[in-house]
Formats: sequence, C-alpha cells, structure tokens
Amino acid sequence: MFEAFDNNRSRYASVGVVSSMPGELIDSVWYIIDFNLKGVFPLNNLLSFTIMDNKGSVTMGYTEAETDVDMTVDLPFRYVDGLPSEVQAYDDGTRETILLPREIKQR
Repeated sequence: MFEAFDNNRSRYASVGVVSSMPGELIDSVWYIIDFNLKGVFPLNNLLSFTIMDNKGSVTMGYTEAETDVDMTVDLPFRYVDGLPSEVQAYDDGTRETILLPREIKQR
C-alpha cells in the first residue's frame, strides 16, 4: 500500500486538461492537495475537484463523499467560459496526473 499524493512523485496533466485550463489553475490543484488536503484528510488515489464561477473569479471545490468532507477554495484567477466543470487527480503509486473525468474512464 502506498500513501496517496506524495509530492515527491512525478506530476502531470493530461492533454485535455492542458488544452482547457491555464497552468495557474493546474498548479492550484496541486497546491490544494499539498497544503489543504494532505495530512488533514485521508486521501484516496482518485480525487475530484469542481471548477465554479464565483462572480467572475474561480472557486475550486473538493468533496469526499465517504468522509463528508466538503470544501471550497476561492482562487485569484478570472473565470472564463470553456473551463472544465470538473477535473480529477489520480495517483497510481508512481506518478500523479490531473485528468478530465472522461479521460479517467478511458484508463
């Protein structure tokens, strides 16, 4: 068994994520995992995040149904149409990847 989301592993973003989100938002997912979730909540190897429009700014949400964890983080980035409504972070024990939900189903 491995500890999910060890920031010493290689980290990636899928082509779908890179083509639909600016790098600052991708980095924000890793930041939220490292500084808001890791060590605070037990993490599975698949995490889901929602991306919401909050009066023109981005708010990212994280919900973990099994633990009743529900949090949102307001980010200092402008919300633009075309951002995905959800992304997922997956840790296979060797590398960590941010993917769109449709991409994780293809694995």
